[in-house]
Amino acid sequence: MRRRKFIKLVAAAVSWPLAARAQPAERMRRIAVLMDTTPDGRGRPRLTAFVQALVDLGWSEGRNVRIDVRWGANNPESGRSLAAELLALGPDVVLTSGSPATAAMRLASSTTPIVFALVADPVGGGFIDSLARPGANVTGFTLFEYSIGGKWLELLKEIAPGTKRVAVLRDANLAAGVGQFGAIQAAAPLLGVEVRPLGISDAAELERTISAFNPAANDGLIVTASPLAAVRREQIISLANRHKLPSVFAYRHFVTAGGLVSYGPDLTHPFPRAASYVSRILEGERPAELPVQAPTSYELAVNSRTAKALGLTVPQTLLVRADEVIE
Repeated sequence: MRRRKFIKLVAAAVSWPLAARAQPAERMRRIAVLMDTTPDGRGRPRLTAFVQALVDLGWSEGRNVRIDVRWGANNPESGRSLAAELLALGPDVVLTSGSPATAAMRLASSTTPIVFALVADPVGGGFIDSLARPGANVTGFTLFEYSIGGKWLELLKEIAPGTKRVAVLRDANLAAGVGQFGAIQAAAPLLGVEVRPLGISDAAELERTISAFNPAANDGLIVTASPLAAVRREQIISLANRHKLPSVFAYRHFVTAGGLVSYGPDLTHPFPRAASYVSRILEGERPAELPVQAPTSYELAVNSRTAKALGLTVPQTLLVRADEVIE
């Protein structure tokens, strides 16, 4: 009896490693990420939110997925170089942040699935055919809807009711600049305001363009969303405050840097949503079948210190609606 028991134990011991070896290893997938910011800036929390959402969906770095990240694709030259570098790694899907990164990756590949975030006008930029039916290999999450431009003008009139003339600062090289200005222009007659577009294509034009506007009493400024505005944020805020221009911006970080008021999306929120699309593509869905989605919420920020410096009283109705008030 003891001999038979011993033989069974030996057979079981031998079979365990064989059974373990017979289990199929989980397939390692590869995700490329092309960010338009630097790792020490606002891009880090966005990437962290994306990776955490992937973990929540069952994708773990080193277990079943590898994530390759490149930073700083905020101009055509660096974008093309970084896109080529990432594609050489053979990714299953690519996440891009911002229009420059998306343009670079779209030009580099018409087959690798691409999920974008923070792109203002993916149709106008030539990335997709339509929001409902993106087509080809690209889908993602837009930065905002153009109707937000009318809200910017309403906010300017609310915080500075005497405003009669408004300069609209936009990047002349950005397709989305036209759409943003169009929405502001459409709202202007109802609010009794004259709007004037100020097109800029580089930082050197900023000061002379705003000076040429010849700011005066009852003038205001709206700074539309663009990579150039983000890079030159402090210079734009300094010029606006120096010329005593009540100003509205697209993002909260302009207000924390000294701008007057902002209304726009949370720039981290699209990245967990993008992770859901990346996961679905890794599981077999095609980008062409995933509709492009717009933001689901917007946030309002007010800098009461800047308002005081400009001689403005922030209405209580605006303060109670604000998500953040900087005292």
